[in-house]
Amino acid sequence: MSSTKSLFKVKRTLDTLCQGSKYATVSVRRNSSWTKDKVVKSPFNNVELPNCTLNDYIWQNLDKWPERTVSVCAVSGRGYTYEQAFKLSNAFAANLRTKFQVRDGDVVSVMLPNVPDYPLVVLGILEAGGVVSTLNPIYTAHEVSRQLLMSNAKIVVTLPEIVDTIKNALKLAKLDLPIIVIRTNGDEMPEGTVVFNDLSEDPHVDTSCLKAVRRSTNDVCFLPYSSGTTGLPKGVELSHRNIIANLEQINEPRIRCHNDTTKSHQDSVMAILPFFHIYGASVIMFHKMSIGAKLVTLARFQPDVYLQSLQKFKTNLLFIAPPILTLMSSHPAASKQTFQYLDTVINGAAPSAASDCRRFFDKVKRKLDYRQGYGLTETSPVVCFPVNGSENYSTVGNPVGSTEVKIVDLDLNSLGPNETGELLIKGPQVMCGYKENPQANSEAFTADGWFRSGDLATIDDKGVVTIADRLKELIKVKGFQVPPAELEAVLRDHPAVNDAAVIGVPHPQNGEAPKAFVVLKPSQKVDTRDICVFVNERVAPYKKINDIVFLDSIPKSSAGKILRKDLKAKYCS
Repeated sequence: MSSTKSLFKVKRTLDTLCQGSKYATVSVRRNSSWTKDKVVKSPFNNVELPNCTLNDYIWQNLDKWPERTVSVCAVSGRGYTYEQAFKLSNAFAANLRTKFQVRDGDVVSVMLPNVPDYPLVVLGILEAGGVVSTLNPIYTAHEVSRQLLMSNAKIVVTLPEIVDTIKNALKLAKLDLPIIVIRTNGDEMPEGTVVFNDLSEDPHVDTSCLKAVRRSTNDVCFLPYSSGTTGLPKGVELSHRNIIANLEQINEPRIRCHNDTTKSHQDSVMAILPFFHIYGASVIMFHKMSIGAKLVTLARFQPDVYLQSLQKFKTNLLFIAPPILTLMSSHPAASKQTFQYLDTVINGAAPSAASDCRRFFDKVKRKLDYRQGYGLTETSPVVCFPVNGSENYSTVGNPVGSTEVKIVDLDLNSLGPNETGELLIKGPQVMCGYKENPQANSEAFTADGWFRSGDLATIDDKGVVTIADRLKELIKVKGFQVPPAELEAVLRDHPAVNDAAVIGVPHPQNGEAPKAFVVLKPSQKVDTRDICVFVNERVAPYKKINDIVFLDSIPKSSAGKILRKDLKAKYCS
């Protein structure tokens, strides 16, 4: 694209593809209703979805804000306008097709922290017809190698300082994949890598090759990894339709958090929650790009820098997880002035206590729109969200538009208002399924197509959902999911360990922490510190184990399943 005029011409074509998406709501319900089958329907507008891809959806209104900032680094100030992002991502996409032979449906892994280039990379992959699979940048080589193999990735995009980890992962996986590296300063690039900036800023690339891309709204476009209800990470296949549906669902006027981008206003959104998680990717990156907001990125969470950036960039819209709320309420550098521009704060990833909310309000010294929603990786992610003005901080609101939920007992019998059971979900945002994992899919979905959340909940007579607890055995550390089975597998790799079990225990700062129970092999003697070091060298920091108890045996059911509840009752009561 050589000019803004030609850019707008392209965008008018995309507008035609996505026509009606801004007004894609019908059938308003005034009250949430329990059906005779004990199903709760959303009180919000149903969503009617445009027949386009996620990248076309995001760019459809580009001509309204081409010179607005799409992303900026909170530390360096380096960033891009929407027009620059569109042109650079298109050039990157064309080079992925021509120089790396990326074809429709090929997976490209992205192992990056939140940098201003992240949206460009992701949109470029989608525009090339690829599928984005995200990796946590603090993963070890063992974790990376496993995900690269499971996702069948063709390329990895990363930063220079992560290249060694990826090269070690490729050796472990016996793979030979191209590594594309983003240049954020003038440092020399690692040997054997390709520079992203050379691909995105290539003045000679012919973008006409992108006309050959054939991706439909039902094709998979995003492949994050989640542990589902139990076990090792699984690839969650999210289609263009899944994510677009969720973006439309949170546009509902009675729950929306954002303001329109105009000549005189642009929302400033602090992007501290990681883009490699679905919450950060969908609710923050994809959605806020689609409405022309500014993403202020922080690659590392440094409390002082974070708090200063809230004020410096006049952040008015903030998405957080409970540990961040705790920090904002207690950090000595936080003051009324720090939060002076904040209008709306949304909590997700895990529930926050009402007492934590009150402490935050005491720090802010004024009333804010504070709400917390509910969702999962498998639901793109939003399932429930409170209406504007809600002050009931213990609930997660009603199901969003076009979404149905119900509560069931252990035998999947439907329960009624204010009864506690597992929350089941139906809606256009529910994933296509777990990648190449029919067993996990059969466990995640009922015979009649309901997705099993693995969470205990209640629904009142008005259809408002309260999450009571988790049926699933995942450990939540600072909002991150830690699957016990993964840590147990690492523990059993220790030469002195015969068997192991891991549970989550309360932690004052992190929410939960892993606690391990280990059975040693006969005649083996080893101290807990040795085992901790062995595990912690192989996992990300938030998965580290620092508490181990030696046992003679691990309690198990007749089917061989670890009885974690017995361990909790005996050792954690």
